[in-house]
Amino acid sequence: QVQLVESGGGLVQAGGSLRLSCAASGRTSSSLTMGWFRQAPGKEREFVATILWSDSYTYYADSVKGRATISRDNAKNTVYLHMNNLKPEDTAVYYCAAPKYFSAAFYARADHYDYWGQGTQVTVSS
Repeated sequence: QVQLVESGGGLVQAGGSLRLSCAASGRTSSSLTMGWFRQAPGKEREFVATILWSDSYTYYADSVKGRATISRDNAKNTVYLHMNNLKPEDTAVYYCAAPKYFSAAFYARADHYDYWGQGTQVTVSS
């Protein structure tokens, strides 16, 4: 089993930045592809970014491309999501997730990910 714990959310003004962290523990946590999703009230969970464990290749949603950077520290089993130029529409609960077996064809699908953190709230004020 794998456990994911997010941290770093909070209240930020529009135009500001923040960094979210996701610490993984448990079986094979050091070899996981890991991603971030977010869910705003009344909306479906949407993909934000994913980073491969093998070569740190990254994928980004168009809505955050150029404003977000996903990175990982394999020694710490931790993935980071740094976002800048935040907008009110970035307000959501942000979830860290990891699939048991990653397929590039499904990197943006929430149902492709088996392990989820509890989420961390990010609120961007205008």
